[in-house]
Amino acid sequence: MPVSVRLAGAGDEQAWDAYVRGADEATFFHLWGWRRAVEAAFAHDCPYLLAESGGVVAGVLPLVRIRSRLFGHSLTSTAFAVYGGALGDTPDVSRALVERAVALADEMRVDYLELRHLRKSELGWPSKDDAYATFRRPISGDADANLKAIPRKQRAVVRKALERCLASEIDDGLDRFFRLYATSVRNLGTPVFPRRWFAALKDVFGEACDVLVVSHDGTPVSAVMNFYFRGEVLPYYGGGGREARALGANDFMYYDLMCRAGARGCAGFDFGRSKVGSGAYAFKRNFGFDPTPLHHEFYLRGGGGMPETSPTNPKYRLMIQAWSRLPLPVANALGPLISRSLG
Repeated sequence: MPVSVRLAGAGDEQAWDAYVRGADEATFFHLWGWRRAVEAAFAHDCPYLLAESGGVVAGVLPLVRIRSRLFGHSLTSTAFAVYGGALGDTPDVSRALVERAVALADEMRVDYLELRHLRKSELGWPSKDDAYATFRRPISGDADANLKAIPRKQRAVVRKALERCLASEIDDGLDRFFRLYATSVRNLGTPVFPRRWFAALKDVFGEACDVLVVSHDGTPVSAVMNFYFRGEVLPYYGGGGREARALGANDFMYYDLMCRAGARGCAGFDFGRSKVGSGAYAFKRNFGFDPTPLHHEFYLRGGGGMPETSPTNPKYRLMIQAWSRLPLPVANALGPLISRSLG
């Protein structure tokens, strides 16, 4: 059957998500709700591409367009997310979706089109194959089994944290989470996302999004926002106060999340993306997760180079150092003006 590709509209949401939930290579970030949250929080244009064959959905490609004076004009699948790219019933369908995305990039005169793949494609585009890795492994519904799956040295850190009377709970609100998250990213010299972004995620995804808060003597010390998709939990946005490290609060938090998710019926834990060689990369390996390289592939218009918005870019070093010293209210006011362009 011939394949046609068109821009998806609001009336396609149900069919889109039904396709995503059944596609082998689909991720949480392919869901239509990601578009709704991005539009609500950032007002970015989201040209989602839908492939059809014989009147039936045969593939999807979510895209987010970002125009920024600081970081350029881009089209990404998918922005603010770890994974993306085309999903198709066949290679021909995926190819048709990518071809339409390239045509769209030319029409919009973007600087580049970026596809974030779990597996390297056959596009032959310039790519970043050794910059980022993702970390995923099975978890159990049994707490002892989850603890034993953590390597011995890190397991000892978790055991000590378990002795410190830390308490965890699922929080219906965002105040405690956002305060810890905003403090953490400010300390790292990174612009904070606006609170409305997290509110949109919770509103759009409902029970598929929750917040876990860890407290010590009644004081919140670490927190993480999690997503749930097809039996896998994805801790995605997290943060902790300065006392979190001494208490082992983050170590406790991720172990506790494994146990909670396992009890909920999840069989997998996706620790997300980290820059190769970073502290987060080492932390996840210490927890018993093996890295899997991610493939960010670029269609570059006008012969430009691949974008480099990573905090490790030397051109941002002074900015990061200055940002980490800002008073938190100032960082929270200015951060959203920048972070909305860091797709």
